[in-house]
Amino acid sequence: MFMGEYSHSVDAKGRLIMPAKFREQLGGEFVVTKGLDNCLFVYSNEEWAGIEAKFREIPLTTKDARKFARFFFAGAAEMELDKQGRILLPQVLREFAGLKKDVVLVGVLNRIEIWDRTRWEQGCGYDDMDEIAEHMADLGLAL
Repeated sequence: MFMGEYSHSVDAKGRLIMPAKFREQLGGEFVVTKGLDNCLFVYSNEEWAGIEAKFREIPLTTKDARKFARFFFAGAAEMELDKQGRILLPQVLREFAGLKKDVVLVGVLNRIEIWDRTRWEQGCGYDDMDEIAEHMADLGLAL
């Protein structure tokens, strides 16, 4: 399970240091893809295989499934850590998420999210958590 929040920078070549805590769980190779809310999602190879299997079960006749699969898989890239614990994020993924320099990596259960720092600070405020908690209870998650 991934958890925690880490601040890092993307260098001029598009390289990003993966936090040590995340590297331990990811292993040397993993997948990065376009995520929701204009961030990037990072999955271990094991988790990615499970996602692929679920998508294979969805009928091609479902238009939304086809569209989402294109978005999710066309944007995916296999990553490999270098000796310094960095990954090279493809330009298309950096542009999608608006990653320029300062980023935030967030552990969210089965994935890591990579956010532009400004977007994270502006869009992920917690002012409405009481209201969201009520909706989560409707989904069966009561704390």
